[in-house]
Amino acid sequence: MLSRIAESLFWIGRYIERSDGTARILDVHMQLLLEDRWIDEDTACRSLLNVMGSFPPDGVTHVRREDVLARLAIDRMNPSSIAYAMGAARENARRAREIVSTELWEVLNTTNARMPRRLQTDKVHEFFQWVRERAALSTGVVDSSTSRDESWQFFTLGRSIERTDMTARLLATRTLTEVAGPSWTTILRSCGAYDAYLRTYRGTPSASNAAEFLLLDRLFPRSIIYSIAQAEACMSAIDPRTDRVGHSNQVTRALGRIRNDLEYTSVPDILNELPTYMHKVQKVTREASEAIRGRFFPTQAEPSWIGEIS
Repeated sequence: MLSRIAESLFWIGRYIERSDGTARILDVHMQLLLEDRWIDEDTACRSLLNVMGSFPPDGVTHVRREDVLARLAIDRMNPSSIAYAMGAARENARRAREIVSTELWEVLNTTNARMPRRLQTDKVHEFFQWVRERAALSTGVVDSSTSRDESWQFFTLGRSIERTDMTARLLATRTLTEVAGPSWTTILRSCGAYDAYLRTYRGTPSASNAAEFLLLDRLFPRSIIYSIAQAEACMSAIDPRTDRVGHSNQVTRALGRIRNDLEYTSVPDILNELPTYMHKVQKVTREASEAIRGRFFPTQAEPSWIGEIS
């Protein structure tokens, strides 16, 4: 497969998952501000922007929820926003049009065209629901109409790495303010994990059990461990070489390191330092993404001159 095509598929998967994850995190944040009026809006909004790797608008001294929505939902120039992610997914699909299915192209093209430029505060929940539905539709089209070849592997690899990152960011919102964060029930519902959690633990969500489920459950597709394992499986399928000693593949090495760190650390210890561990997960996803880019998408490689053949 051409590296250009592989790179586009990888980023389509990442951008679709980013739009879905950002919508879920913003939904949690809006619910938190509505449920707890004692939370300082400026502090909570600045903390959320920091969690999402973004910054407040220039010249704004008091950050409000409207500023967060403008920045992370509909700002087409901000790489952390939903609108930017959907537009970038559509652009990558255009670049790989010869291999992207017609159904996926139509879904991404329609989603990008219908993305609003303004968002009313009382309509945000409907907007987030729409984004999640469009992301699910895009992913469903790929899963149901793509052969399990390198095309699907690169798409799923990007989606798994982004899902790992977004789940870590969602868990980081649990400690957005010094007073309180969203309840574990709210976080589980935002991940679509509440019903699956109840079938597994059969009781009211507790901090330990909910964190354990979203971090370490090997059967739930949005848990961090499941997403890391999915990324490792895709890497093994794309690059099946095995080393006699250790792992020379930097992607596999980075993912395996954080997986072992999470699996062999007790849940109470992780909860006590939740922001630190989630920062580690985000750092590993960046390292893995850079390693993938360097290994498969060498777009900045220097030209090699071989001279004129006489």
